Parts: sequence; structure tokens; C-alpha cells
Amino acid sequence: MKKLDCYENPSWVSHAVVYQIFPDRFKNSGRVEHQEAIDLQPWGSIPSQKGFQGGDLYGVIEVLDYLQDMGITCIYLNPIFLSSANHRYHTSDYFNVDPILGGNIALENLILNLHQRGMKIILDGVFNHCGRGFWAFNDLLENGKDSAYLNWFQVYKWPLIPYPKARQDCGYRCWWNDAALPKFNYGNVNVRKYIISVARFWIEKGIDGWRLDVPDEIPIDFWKEFRLNIKELNPDVWILGEIWGDARPWLKGDAFDGVMNYRIGWSSLSWVAGERLRETYSNPSYPLKKLDSECYLDVLDETYSWYSKDINNCQLNLLDSHDVPRALNTLREDIKALKISLLLLFLQPGAPCIYYGTERGLSGGSEPKCREAFPWDSSQNSDLENFIGSLAKMRRTLTALSEYPFAWEVEGSDVISGVLDQMNNPSLRNCRIRAFINRNRKSSFDLTSHSGKLFFSLGLFEKSKMRLGAQSAVLLSSPL
Repeated sequence: MKKLDCYENPSWVSHAVVYQIFPDRFKNSGRVEHQEAIDLQPWGSIPSQKGFQGGDLYGVIEVLDYLQDMGITCIYLNPIFLSSANHRYHTSDYFNVDPILGGNIALENLILNLHQRGMKIILDGVFNHCGRGFWAFNDLLENGKDSAYLNWFQVYKWPLIPYPKARQDCGYRCWWNDAALPKFNYGNVNVRKYIISVARFWIEKGIDGWRLDVPDEIPIDFWKEFRLNIKELNPDVWILGEIWGDARPWLKGDAFDGVMNYRIGWSSLSWVAGERLRETYSNPSYPLKKLDSECYLDVLDETYSWYSKDINNCQLNLLDSHDVPRALNTLREDIKALKISLLLLFLQPGAPCIYYGTERGLSGGSEPKCREAFPWDSSQNSDLENFIGSLAKMRRTLTALSEYPFAWEVEGSDVISGVLDQMNNPSLRNCRIRAFINRNRKSSFDLTSHSGKLFFSLGLFEKSKMRLGAQSAVLLSSPL
């Protein structure tokens, strides 16, 4: 087995554009026979914690052209294994894809189709806890203290009460005191072996990475063991942790390759929105609060300073997800502000991630409202699809982003600028890219003291007058 320092982070991540899919709400293909025997909620029903609307993996296959045309190179699927919940974080069987989604055959077909296109796929690994329907926990409920799986879980009181009443103790450790989610006992070597066998099984089936749910609640020494076992199979696999803040303990090269970089999301939205920021969502790990330009850049600088260049290149940068209000909701349905936020997302090192439906203007609030069904019968705000495609194309040209971040500075109370030097670039040669971003909703910004060739623009830029309009951005290139 190789030493830890022999496993380099996957190089493909820094060039990836990721699309996160909540499977039950993305697309129904009408091809899953199992769905004919069950009652589904109507497509587009108000999102709720219970019930299925019937999105499936064949539906994802059907729209791969659509995703690829938008510049997407990797999809990240929320949990897909057998579960009693539409979000599928209540896992019942880690070796079987939920039949409502099309089962294992559907996943194998999806992997094949993606790889034929040169695209990647990462799955959601929910390994801190399982659902009440998980076979080993079911054995524990049936056999009590005589269960062969007693030590797989953290039991502290008998009898076990898996469906407790208010203020009633269930008798076992569970995630956030939810009796539906019994926690595994990672002090048990057999639990560790089982989870690693699951991870290896799907790597061998061809997936390109794992997004690991609440990994900070699992001992870090397990993740070091996990990394060795996974990288042994495929050193290019992306191991991505769901750590919302400072992740330095997990990003020393012996655990994860990167984390979900929520700091990029909440800080960018908070700065771009300014006085119109919707601040009703309360989460200390995703603190939506008005930021001036200096504070925003301080967040970016601090985040980059925590990690090495290789780690920054393996971060998953996102504005929103299934766990937080959609970006457009936070921005109070301001499409111009959303476009600026997306531009900022694509100008960071690491992999930008688009949450499904962003390109159609979905604007649901706190979960489960942010888990709406994709409106395939509507072209509302479809210009966002073209805009995201243009960002992906621009990013492919900015090859220096895989080496360094933009060097940002404050230009004014509502304007920031950034510099990125491109060296040995086949299409740009040696040049300097300077970005200017104006969040102000009324005032333009004078750029007469600057010069350069137009590389990319958003909103209004008067080249003859060197004026950057309100809620606009421009990237200029000049020789080094």
C-alpha cells in the first residue's frame, strides 16, 4: 500500500464545472417500471419532507446533452441508495440504488454515458448514520441485547424506542437527536470495514468521487484509513468533505482532497446583495449578513490562506445547495445580482458548482423549499443557461486559475477589482487579466485610468468611455 504523501489530489477537479442534482426532483423519464406500482406526488408539488415526485437516473441520462451544452463536466448526486426519505439521507441499503431511481442498472448506465462524454460523477456518502430501515439496525430492534450487530450502534439505554413520543428517550445515539437516524459506532472495526467496503464497491463500479456527509462527526483517523483504501483503487478519485468552515484538520493531505466551500457562497451573496440581502435564514456556518467590500475580500483572503494551492484547487465552490435557501431567494429574485454572484463563483480556484434549477430561476427558501421539481416545461430565465455556458467557456480559457487565485482589492465602496497573470497560455499568450465588478444598483464606475482588450463582460460596459455600468462587470486583458 502506498504512503499517504504519494497520493496527490486529483488534477481534473480544478478544471471541472459541477452540477448538483437532487435526484427525486430533477427529471422523471417514465422508464422506471417500479414507479408504476407506487403512488407518486404530482411533479411540481410544493416541496415537502415526505413523499416522492419520481425523478430518476434515466432522466439524468436523457439531459446530458443539455448539461454538457451548459459547460457542465461533472455531476454530484445527492444520496441515491435505498431509503424511505425523498432526500435519501435515511439509508436502508448502501449496496443498492433505490428502485424508484431505476436501481443499480440505471446508475451503471449513467456512469457509462458520462464517461463516454468525458464527464465525471460523484456520489453522496452518508456514513455517519443510517436509517431505521437499515438491515443491521433492524436486527438490533428485533433481537435487542442478543443482536449480532449490537456494537454497530451506540446504545446506552434499554428498551430501544425507535419511534419515541415527545421528550421520550430513544435509547441510542442519533444524528441531531433524530431517532430516525441512528449513528454508527466507529469504535467497532467491523463498522469501519463495512463502510470502506461500500466506498470501494462503488469506486470499482466507476464513480469518480465521494461527497462525505457530516464527516466532522466521525473520528478523523477513520478518514485517513478511508483515503488509503480509496486512493489505492483509484488515486484520481475526489474525496470531498462537507465541512462548512475551517477544514484545516481534514486537509493536510491525509484525509480529504477538498471540502464544500460554503464560505465562498455566503460571502459572495452577502456582498453582491448589499442592502437587499434577505437575512431571515439563520445558520452560523452560513451567516448571511451584509458585507462591505473590504470585509468580503477579507473572507476570501482568509479562506485561501488556510490551505495550500493544491487544496484550494480541489475545493467545491458553491453559492447554495439542498441545505440552504437558493441564491436567488437570498438575493430577493434579483437576476442581475445572481449573475454577478455566479461570475464571482467562476473566478475562484477550485470547482464551481451549480445547484440544479439555478439556470431556470428557481428561488425556493429554506429546506425543503429549496428542493423544487425542475420546471422542464418552462423556459423561464433560460438566458441564465447561456450565461452559465459563457462562464464555463471563459473559465476554460483562464488556465492560470488552476495555479493561483485572483489578487483582489477594493476599488470603491461598491467595486472590487482582481488581477490574474496568464503565463504560457496557448490562446491568450502572456497577459494580465484584470476584473472589475460593480455591485451598485444605480451608479456606474469610471475605468478611464485602466486599459486593455475586452475579454469578458456582464451588463453594461461602454468601451469608448471606459464606464462600467451599475450591476455590471468586465474583464480586460493586457500584455505582461
